Amino acid sequence: MSNAMTIGTLARREGLTPETLRYYERLGLIVPSHRTASNYRLYDLEAARRLRFIRRAQALGFSLGQIGEMLALHARPESDMGAIRQLTDDTIADIEARIADLERMKTGLLAISQHCPGHGPAAECPILAALLAEDH
Repeated sequence: MSNAMTIGTLARREGLTPETLRYYERLGLIVPSHRTASNYRLYDLEAARRLRFIRRAQALGFSLGQIGEMLALHARPESDMGAIRQLTDDTIADIEARIADLERMKTGLLAISQHCPGHGPAAECPILAALLAEDH
């Protein structure tokens, strides 16, 4: 096999660590094309293509579980694209929820930050006081 690469070669080529590739293999996201007589994993160009897919999907917010589902759907040409659309819509909803959480966090931080003069003894810091306050 002329395009066969060891795990180290593939990892360097794709900017990942061999440990990451082994993890993806355990999850079933990539598979070695074959093993050598001494049991070294060898990967082909399809594995490199899948790794690029995984990285692009992760960059858009898909979980590894969702990515596995998409790869499985892609492997079955008769699959309906509605399942992929649902995964995408679920990811959008998750991102919107995280944005709302971040906005709440920002609002809370702004509220306590405005009370701190930014100088003086830390023991008198209103930010620490707010965080240490017991709810009644």
